[in-house]
Parts: sequence; structure tokens; C-alpha cells
Amino acid sequence: MELIIHRYLPVTTVEGPGKRFCLWVQGCSIRCEGCGVPWTWAKENGEKVSVEQLYKEIKKSQKENNIEGVTFLGGEPFDQPEALGNLAEMVRKLGLSVMTFSGYLIEDLRKKTECQKLLASADLLIDGPFVQKQLDLSRPWVGSSNQRYHFLTVRYRHLEKKIIDIDNKVEVRVSKDGSVSVNGMITQRNLEELFDANDFKRIKNKK
Repeated sequence: MELIIHRYLPVTTVEGPGKRFCLWVQGCSIRCEGCGVPWTWAKENGEKVSVEQLYKEIKKSQKENNIEGVTFLGGEPFDQPEALGNLAEMVRKLGLSVMTFSGYLIEDLRKKTECQKLLASADLLIDGPFVQKQLDLSRPWVGSSNQRYHFLTVRYRHLEKKIIDIDNKVEVRVSKDGSVSVNGMITQRNLEELFDANDFKRIKNKK
């Protein structure tokens, strides 16, 4: 089984609790106005990678980076629920946690048979579309005030009342060829303020 992905990071500390492997899938059927990553919308721009290969990369990161979990971003993870559900099940067997995002509401996801495996394997789900008029970066990992945290297992339930105390952060990586990539919760405007126009174009192309 294959997934269409945008990219992945073996380890990050800004895409959920603790150190995590982060996987961005490619393809989004929701396409929120003002989305920070519109280059992840079109499936044809992604790369096909087998679930088994991604599992090997996650397992390698667990050994080398001592990650505590995996985060699924997009794009829209629930546009590829079967393959991600299989990967999530495999990840949980390693003792790692699973955090996933969705622009859909959990009430709607629970009505779809194909989404049940991914939901059942998720410790933390953040749901709801990005709403540009409700832009709010005061809470970690979300971009607008309508988005909700669902603690589906006890693993991160201790964070439920402490969410407001967790700061949003970004990571900036400079590769050997000089190209720059950014991840974490940041607005397009703030990103432009960090870099000049030419640097910003390179970042968008890199993503």
C-alpha cells in the first residue's frame, strides 16, 4: 500500500508533544481559504511512498532520535485514511504515539467506515478547517480559533488543561546547498517578515 506524500521530517519538536517524526501527506479536498501550505493541495505534485518504507524510516528515527511519536499533517490526512490507518497501527505497536490533523470535523469522520482505523490509532486529533477570519496562534499547533483538540486516549490527556501554556514555535533548517525550509505554526506574513522576498520564494519552492 502506498501513500502520496509531500515530505517528512525524521525529528521535529514543533509539530506536537515532544520529539516527533512528522509526515505531510500530499492532496487536500478541503482547500481552506488562506491556507499556509497550498502547495500540498494537488495530489499530482506528491511522491508515492510505500507504507512499509515510511514505517522503516519511523523505526529508524525512533532508534536514532528517541522520538516519542508521529504526527500526520497535510494536505488532508483523512483523504488517505486507509493507508495512514495501517501506518498508524504499525506505529502504535512500536510504543509511539500518533497525532493527526484534519480539516474535517470528528463527528463527520466517525460516520465514515474508511476513517475508523486511523481514528482508533490516534492519541490526539486536531479537527476543523482553517478559518482565515478566525486566525489565532495563541494555542499550540492550530491556526484558527474554531479548531479543536480531541484527546482520544489517556496518553496526552494531562495536556488538556495545560494547552494554553504551550507556546507555538517554528523550526528553520538550512541545507548544505543553502536552501531553507520552515515548519511549525507561522503566518505567511510573519514568514515574509523573517526573510526577504527572494528567500521567501525559495522557501515556498522548497516546500
